Amino acid sequence: MSAVSSSVSSRQPSRRASPVGTKEKADTFVAVNAPQEFPDIKTIRDAIPAHCFESSTLHSMAYVVRDYAMAFALGWAALAYIPGIENTLLRTGAWITYGYAQGLVLTGVWILGHEAGHGAFSPHGVLNDVVGWVLHSSLMVPYFSWKYSHHRHHRFTGHMEKDMVFVPRTTPTSEMKPSFATLWLDPELVEDAPLAQVLQLIAHQVAGWQMYLLFNLSAGNDSKQRENAPWYRLSHFEPTSAVFRPSEAVFIALSDLGLILMGSVLYFASTYVGWSTVFLMYIVPYMWVHHWLIAITYLHHNHPEVHHYDAESWTYVKGALATVDRDFSWVGRFLFHNIIDTHVVHHLFPRIPFYKQEEATAAIRPLLGNLLHKETRSFMGQLWSTWKTCKYVVPDPNVPGAMKWAE
Repeated sequence: MSAVSSSVSSRQPSRRASPVGTKEKADTFVAVNAPQEFPDIKTIRDAIPAHCFESSTLHSMAYVVRDYAMAFALGWAALAYIPGIENTLLRTGAWITYGYAQGLVLTGVWILGHEAGHGAFSPHGVLNDVVGWVLHSSLMVPYFSWKYSHHRHHRFTGHMEKDMVFVPRTTPTSEMKPSFATLWLDPELVEDAPLAQVLQLIAHQVAGWQMYLLFNLSAGNDSKQRENAPWYRLSHFEPTSAVFRPSEAVFIALSDLGLILMGSVLYFASTYVGWSTVFLMYIVPYMWVHHWLIAITYLHHNHPEVHHYDAESWTYVKGALATVDRDFSWVGRFLFHNIIDTHVVHHLFPRIPFYKQEEATAAIRPLLGNLLHKETRSFMGQLWSTWKTCKYVVPDPNVPGAMKWAE
């Protein structure tokens, strides 16, 4: 099932529309007539009502209270009732259900910290950082470390050299050497064997976030703040890491302090309920949270019909529009705070609060046409199909400066 093509160039974007009568295609990857060229950022901003850029501290804090209330209610119910289930199978099923549900709720908490990191949580910068530090530290996320590298991801989205996350390869798998990326298997085996691809995807979802934090994995070659740094000096936990500027070191240390404090909370909790309960109550949901984080980020920035750009052709607007809105039903809208459904406008204007992004997206849709990409097929189904399809990029002969996914 192929999606509607939406290939665009810097001067002459495609004016192709969804084929008339092709309902299946029109319902999967939305594409309508595009403008003659990429609009500048001011033109796009002017199409959005001014109030969409205004955040409310009270409104945002209400979501924090709501999400933590759900998280604590789930945790209390699990601790109070699940250990008392006598049947081992039923008790195991209850813990699995709890871990999955709590992971969904805590992903919402993660996203609220993400809002704070972008300055979209409230009009007050210090409050944003305090809230973001508390929320992310509670999830064992190094807040300022993430904030700085994530801002550079937004600054250079879609840039083949400077983007911070999911910069695609330019060579086929068969030409790689055995490494972590190929699970140290024969690259040709990994390229062709479905089982190997399944194992790769599982490793990607289970360890992708940690590998990014430890080794800056998947970042562009020109994304570091200091050149010629060895692989072990690319950690998000080291204040003098090459990922960060010297002026940011104190904030990286503050991020580490948040992790130490949260680690201490978990340790003391283990002295009361035991490490096995801490594992079930906290670590399992933690793994689910970062599964969702990696899946969401990956699918926003990888789609068979969407370009990346070389250094000479990239612009901020092109990069921001090289992202994809996706649909995850009520989970995306209610628990994930629309981060999946309205990601393009978030990349254009990260300070728009999540509760106003839907209105902002509707406002720019007539202006952008098929430069605004939306995928409506199954979110999790697309994780597998995109993983199989989007392996490496090559220059697009029809769009100078753009890189398309190899077929």
